[in-house]
Amino acid sequence: MTHGGRISRRTVLRGLGTVVSLPFLEAMRPQLLANAAAAAGQAASPRRLAFIYVPNGAIMDDWTPTSEGAGFELPAILQPLAPYRDEMLVLSELTCDKARPNGDGAGDHARASSAFLTGCQARKTAGANFRSGISADQVVATRLGDRTRLSSLELGIERYRGTGNCDSGYSCVYEHTMSWRSSTSPLPNEVDPRLVFERLFSDQSNDPGRLKRNRLRASVLDAVIADARGLEGRLGGADRQKLDQYLTCVRELELRIARAESLPPIQPPAGAVRPESVPADLAEHFHLMCDLMVLAFQTDVTRVATCMFGREGSELRYKMVGVSEGHHELTHHRGDPDKIDKVRSINTFHIQQFAYLIGKLKSIPEGEGTLLDNCMIAYGSGNSDGNRHTHDNLPILVAGKGGGSLKTGRHIRFPKETPVNNLWLSLLDRMGARLEQLGDSTGHLEGLA
Repeated sequence: MTHGGRISRRTVLRGLGTVVSLPFLEAMRPQLLANAAAAAGQAASPRRLAFIYVPNGAIMDDWTPTSEGAGFELPAILQPLAPYRDEMLVLSELTCDKARPNGDGAGDHARASSAFLTGCQARKTAGANFRSGISADQVVATRLGDRTRLSSLELGIERYRGTGNCDSGYSCVYEHTMSWRSSTSPLPNEVDPRLVFERLFSDQSNDPGRLKRNRLRASVLDAVIADARGLEGRLGGADRQKLDQYLTCVRELELRIARAESLPPIQPPAGAVRPESVPADLAEHFHLMCDLMVLAFQTDVTRVATCMFGREGSELRYKMVGVSEGHHELTHHRGDPDKIDKVRSINTFHIQQFAYLIGKLKSIPEGEGTLLDNCMIAYGSGNSDGNRHTHDNLPILVAGKGGGSLKTGRHIRFPKETPVNNLWLSLLDRMGARLEQLGDSTGHLEGLA
């Protein structure tokens, strides 16, 4: 669809059972700027918000910068983020109080992930009467979801389990998701890159047989190539190059997913179950899920996403960094230097995956800057010290400038016991989804702008 020679931001390429959304093109800019002028201060490019969850806390002595402000030095665990130091905020002394027992006894892991984005105390039950609260990501999905094809995207690395007792009388649902549509409606994570890819590119208006057709087709791009060629004739040289690079990226991602599916599975540790179609290589699995999130943001298929780099209480084994023991087991190190070193290696591996995601977002031009400039990517855990199960002074980062609304490149230390939900409220403000309270929040954070 065009408007006076311009291309609508909602233009897509269509084919049999397939719809391919487009990245931001210069031909879309006049329309966006006109819309912005008509809407008092609205940014030309949409803002995106993501929450990355890491389980079991961190070795905080090697996470927290020793100095505050713009001159801080990156500690050991955060070293992989050195190229993006000026693109992020390190935020200290934020607390997830509702991850604490508060009279409910053991179950810190279940409470940590369920309270991280909700700020609500999980009902202690192993049955189907679980209860938490609406999560920050779903506030955005509810308010802004009608502007995109998908209201939100929930990703993960470990298979979702929504029944049974997983932590001292708490339902498994609490450990296995961070997104809650309502206090009684948890949203499962999708861990299969193929299914995420199909969700991003399947035509939701078609009949239920569309996924079968998609699997039989060699590529989503084969279905839309005629539409793509027709569009190229209406684009300038720079836009044609950007479109070609984007479609090449989609093709390469599709091939990587197929290649990952073809590798022989690695024997999982005792008690661990992984879906048959996820990559055998754990690092490649992380990269594919990050790439899919980037693709969803680049094409404006959704503006809010979550990704759990592991469920709370995770016992994933990170053999690629020399760790053969389970993650959760190691976090109860009781001061053992060897175990602490291994947990540090896992923490650093997770930060490396986050750096990969940030690098991909920064590599994509959008408007006068990059896709990262229009994002707010929050990273953290509902646990701080995994050995003692503490929930104050959480390991929290935010990368991206939020369309110019965040002043990055700083370490900020807030007053002790500041609710982490105060941060989420402040990010919701910047998404145009303002709330006065979310869970146990006490106000909006000062000093981020």
